[in-house]
Amino acid sequence: MIKKYVFLVLLFPSILFAQEEKYPIFEACKGVEIQSLKDCFYTQTRKLFFAEFKTPEIAKNESFKGTANTIFAVTAEGEFKLIYVNTPFNEVREEVKRAFMVLPKITPGWYNNHPIEMKFELPIKFPVNKVSNDSIVDSSSYRLEIKKESLIDVVEKKRIADSTFLEHNSKLNIPFTHRSYVDYEYALHKAKGTHTASKPYTYNEIMPYYDLTKEKKKFLKPNKETWLGKKVWNEHLLQVKKKDYWLTVDLLFDVQMGKDNSDVAYTFNNSRIVNVNGEIGKNFSFSTTYSESQGRFAEYVNSFITNTAANVRPKNSEGLVPGRGKTKGFKTDAHDYPVAEAYLAYTPNKYMQFQFGNGKNFIGDGYRSFILSDVSSPSTYLKMKVDFWKIQYTNIWMWNTEPSLSAVSDPNEHARKYVAAHYLSINLTDKLNIGLFETAISAGENGIDAGFLNPVLFYRSLEFNRGEDAGNAIVGLTGKYKLNDNVSLYSQLVVDEFSVGNISDLSDWRHKYAYQLGVKYFDAFKVENLFLQLEYNRARPYTFAHKSPILNYGNYSQPLGHLWGANFWEAIAIARYKKDRWSGSAKIIVGKKGFDLEDQVISYGGDIYQSYDDRVGDTGVEIAQGNTANIFIADVQSNYLINPSNNTSLFASLSYRNFSSDTPLTSFPSGGNVWFSIGVRADLFNWYFDF
Repeated sequence: MIKKYVFLVLLFPSILFAQEEKYPIFEACKGVEIQSLKDCFYTQTRKLFFAEFKTPEIAKNESFKGTANTIFAVTAEGEFKLIYVNTPFNEVREEVKRAFMVLPKITPGWYNNHPIEMKFELPIKFPVNKVSNDSIVDSSSYRLEIKKESLIDVVEKKRIADSTFLEHNSKLNIPFTHRSYVDYEYALHKAKGTHTASKPYTYNEIMPYYDLTKEKKKFLKPNKETWLGKKVWNEHLLQVKKKDYWLTVDLLFDVQMGKDNSDVAYTFNNSRIVNVNGEIGKNFSFSTTYSESQGRFAEYVNSFITNTAANVRPKNSEGLVPGRGKTKGFKTDAHDYPVAEAYLAYTPNKYMQFQFGNGKNFIGDGYRSFILSDVSSPSTYLKMKVDFWKIQYTNIWMWNTEPSLSAVSDPNEHARKYVAAHYLSINLTDKLNIGLFETAISAGENGIDAGFLNPVLFYRSLEFNRGEDAGNAIVGLTGKYKLNDNVSLYSQLVVDEFSVGNISDLSDWRHKYAYQLGVKYFDAFKVENLFLQLEYNRARPYTFAHKSPILNYGNYSQPLGHLWGANFWEAIAIARYKKDRWSGSAKIIVGKKGFDLEDQVISYGGDIYQSYDDRVGDTGVEIAQGNTANIFIADVQSNYLINPSNNTSLFASLSYRNFSSDTPLTSFPSGGNVWFSIGVRADLFNWYFDF
């Protein structure tokens, strides 16, 4: 009974509105009796719209059968305005928009002697059956209904209609890959007051600037009616949506086959991945990804995995798969490496989010980052991100593992280290952004020092006061300048140590720093979806190293910063382009790096896991000193999107790597390597084989 009264209360204003309103009037309807204006408006709208509307070829080719519900408005100025079209085809959406744009300006609707905006719904049933361009479509097939609803109602209806992509309305992370993040960074670049360095982004960060739902809906295949067809091309494997929670489950694959020009029989990767995402209430989000993998890679990658230098080789394992973790043997010459990632996110308000989990983070605007990159294995972390006014403040606390070192209390247990990092991003103007970074590394079996949990403390002073060599601290500065709507300039400067007293001698070993310069060009040369990037990276010898290897800036036997460690320079050129389901990229890397000599216990500054107490000298330190290697890498990749819900794609890649060092290296064989690979994979993380 109560519901009936509530219904009447809500209905009464609508009835009153209907009694006093006047429908919009076409020129052909002027002079018609008031009680007939409604029918005349409906008739004229149908006549003019369907006389103009032409069914796009894609709907014809796919024999599309269904209804595209179109919500439009006649504004208070008498103009037709498209609000929303529920269709999987972007071509249909654009044609509907075009058809409404050519409709004439009319007398707007009136209420209490004032012009008002009125909203309507026009269902378009496919296939469209029209006798001629001038025919009036039968009203029994095409209904035109008035929608007395606010724009909020329309947005909510759109949200419900787009429930295929539940994650888009969430606070979950968007999986970070350089390929997919181009679109998000471009959208943020064009907007004002945004921050782009702290990654991964969350869906609620991106959706105000980039309609990911609209983009993905273009690739749904509406003619897939079987369960298997829907799961392969359109949907998550399992999706549950209730009032207070939702859940999606996917069984994904990274299956690759290939061949390089070495004696390796063939290359492959076989990953079976379970990916679960969901939300509970309005504040809690969760995600977990577990993969069981076996693989054999190109010769130079296999050499790195199995011949990793003794000082960084994981104990109790048979190698280290770059970016994934330690491995055990599989068959005779392949690798078995499981990886687990998961996090729980708590978002108490629109300004703040906390995450706790096991995974990767990235800070920077470049392809590489000296500040924090995703090249090492996943690690346990706690993150707090605050975004308000012109500031974005990111705190990351990491519990890292060094499998090459043993814990003091148990030789069979891997040593642990603790990293606390601040990153403060400030928009000084609409064009200029600067970022301040500091990190502190400590070791010990008593856990992370409680002082490092303070999110506003200067870690450098805390590390200094704890005692000499009790930890390690690094500071950094970033800059980004928006040259125009298509071009951005970016940079990084990271200082591990700098001897002010010896500033006149720039070859002093204590001048430990690295810097990055780069430029991004979106929609380059006015070609839509063409992205170009140039980047230069340079790191002095001994940067990120420490006299106690446990205190270096690394995790799981790989750097936390640049993949190459230190003692190098590198230039990168990247081009990316996409068209419909297809995308492709090309990358060229040229560089020079100094390695240590394998038969000597002397550090030339390139291996951050080597103590700098074993340095070759105090002065005369130069970039690429030691066993100098020239490196050239080129690769091209193409992708074809299969399922937009879980970002599964077909891909093919071709790479060429030439490595020549003064003295042969076991872990980095000299010579040229050509590697071709093809397969199916989900776009969940970045593979880095460019070393």
